[in-house]
Amino acid sequence: MGFNVLYAAAPVLMAALGALLTEYAGFLLIGVEGFIVLGSFGCFALTVWTGSAVAGTLVSALLCAGAGFLLARFVRKTGADPFVAGIAANLAAQGLCGVLSMRIFGTAGVLRNAAFTAQPLLRIPALERLPLLGDLLSPQAPVVYMALACLVVEAVFLKSTVWGLRMKAVGLSGASDSGDAALERGLDSWRYREASWTAAAFLAALAGCALSFRVGVYAPGGAGSRAWIALAAVYLGLRNVWGIFAASIVFAFAENISFGIQGLLKDSASIFLGFPSALALLLYILATAWQAGRSAPNIRR
Repeated sequence: MGFNVLYAAAPVLMAALGALLTEYAGFLLIGVEGFIVLGSFGCFALTVWTGSAVAGTLVSALLCAGAGFLLARFVRKTGADPFVAGIAANLAAQGLCGVLSMRIFGTAGVLRNAAFTAQPLLRIPALERLPLLGDLLSPQAPVVYMALACLVVEAVFLKSTVWGLRMKAVGLSGASDSGDAALERGLDSWRYREASWTAAAFLAALAGCALSFRVGVYAPGGAGSRAWIALAAVYLGLRNVWGIFAASIVFAFAENISFGIQGLLKDSASIFLGFPSALALLLYILATAWQAGRSAPNIRR
């Protein structure tokens, strides 16, 4: 059960970690959903084409990282609103994947292919049968390890590296001052913002790959509400790497509970489909209220 929860939490965790970097750099990437969709479709198509899940995952993530950099560079050069640019990226990704799916596979619906479902990232059948090691060496295990590796790397990056500390300094200088405060410290704020959007697109694409491997198909709109849950997790986790990990686990539990209820109630279970999203909204409201209470001045009578 514990491993299954980690597996369910992996996509939200990776997407939220990417969003956290952009939040620290001053411009939260709203286009996370678009890169999850692109990553999911790219992973499916490239895995089918190359016959390798590893190649499909890596190439898809790198292509999305390049797109994230270009989007950040566009915002920098044109002065476009980052929020609007992110929304546009979400819409463009849905349309682009639909067109490519129709052109390549002949349908804009759910894509199934035996070459994809038969290509897990890693599989060692002999070891999967060993007691206590079955889950740890299962075909799903690499997705969990990938998410945990991203977690540890980002935690170290933000706390113990010069680049990570400078990225947070850029965010503290404010997103609306054109980086003047950062420039006074000798930092090019846009350099860090572009890097953060590139990394966020890469991590969101990995989240999309994880979703495709989880269900064994590419499903249009398969990102569902996970992108918005990932954005909410940034604040529910108090803009902290380990807080985001805890928030992702909570949402994974909520998702498993909703699936369990749907299995029990069957015909009347549709009301529980939005349970994880509703929980995200409720927790976000509570977290916002709690943070507002902490930041309010302490007036003594």
